[in-house]
Amino acid sequence: MNLSSRENLLPQEEMLEIARYNKKFCIGLPKETSFQEKRIALIPDAVSMLVESGHRVLVERDAGIAAHFTDTEYAEAGADMVDTAAEIFKSEVVLKVAPLSMDEAGMLKGKQTLLSALHLTGRTKEYFKALMNKKITAISFEHIKDKSNASPVAKSISEITGTASIQIAAEYLSHEKYGNGLMLGGFTGISSSEIVIIGAGTVAEYACRMAQGMGAIVKVFDNSIYKLQRLKSVIHQNLFTSTVQHSELVRALKTADVLICAVHSKYQRSPVIVSEEMVGGMKEGSVIVDVSIDQGGCVESSHTTTHNDPVFSFAGVTHYCVPNIASRVPQTASIALSNFFAPLLIKAGEMGGLRKLYSNDYYFRQGVYIYNGILTNKIIGEHYNLSYQDIELLMAAFH
Repeated sequence: MNLSSRENLLPQEEMLEIARYNKKFCIGLPKETSFQEKRIALIPDAVSMLVESGHRVLVERDAGIAAHFTDTEYAEAGADMVDTAAEIFKSEVVLKVAPLSMDEAGMLKGKQTLLSALHLTGRTKEYFKALMNKKITAISFEHIKDKSNASPVAKSISEITGTASIQIAAEYLSHEKYGNGLMLGGFTGISSSEIVIIGAGTVAEYACRMAQGMGAIVKVFDNSIYKLQRLKSVIHQNLFTSTVQHSELVRALKTADVLICAVHSKYQRSPVIVSEEMVGGMKEGSVIVDVSIDQGGCVESSHTTTHNDPVFSFAGVTHYCVPNIASRVPQTASIALSNFFAPLLIKAGEMGGLRKLYSNDYYFRQGVYIYNGILTNKIIGEHYNLSYQDIELLMAAFH
């Protein structure tokens, strides 16, 4: 038996304690089936870390192809490559980017842990009942918190989305058909581009950084004075900010080259802030990137588009309304997800299992919405008329 130097120094009782608490998982990584979802939750390097920690990782063939990771890379990292999704969904821990489809939920064997996005607005009552009937513990990664009460996964993806939104705007502002042939930024002897951002969260912050780095003039609107003050503080540059006052917003939109809508609602539809009339007052060839479209959009003229057909024109203004902008850069987004999931699963294993992690970590269990078949999310329960129990009371009962 080979022991590490650390283990050689431990008394027998402590070695038994480590062995007793260390838990090894079988983690299943399926190929994403949601429309145009190109990301994968673990990259090969992360799989290698998990395998080295003693965990088993099953990867469905071609699961990483859309993010430019090959089956060979996963196999060399120590993953067991399998041919069917049915094999993946028998794993103790199922790790996905997008929520399960009803067909995928039907493949679960029961009493497993599901770690994926929730995207509440796209779910049905039958979805939650299917997971509850199979005694699944379901964890929404976008609702897991850190000690600052922020969502580390959502923040990481929002950073990518905010940066990408400006790249998208620059592409279509210079587009022969959909733009004015303008280059986004500021140049000697040429007026700087004007960008209006509605929302002052992480997406807005990284859109600001990118836009100002290119020399554009940025104006940010949000009804939270705290968020506006925080944004001005972290940007460290002159930044026009305002609460969402109709007259001020109309005036800003009339001269804007780009509008970025980055309004986030925690569980509900995003509010419509920009009317069709306001869009009609914008310059012809200007660009709207409605990042809020996955929650319905905050521009009245917006409707969902796809990565294959991403834009349309309304009143001479180009609208980009693709949900899941991060899938436009799937390898970068997959690395960001992996940076969160791999250490999390290794930590859970060292603690003795995911149940140990969410019973001892208040911030992590904020992502739990079903615990062993019991709905624990009040908003889901009230929205779908399903019985629910408080997760804190459940954890107290199990201690």
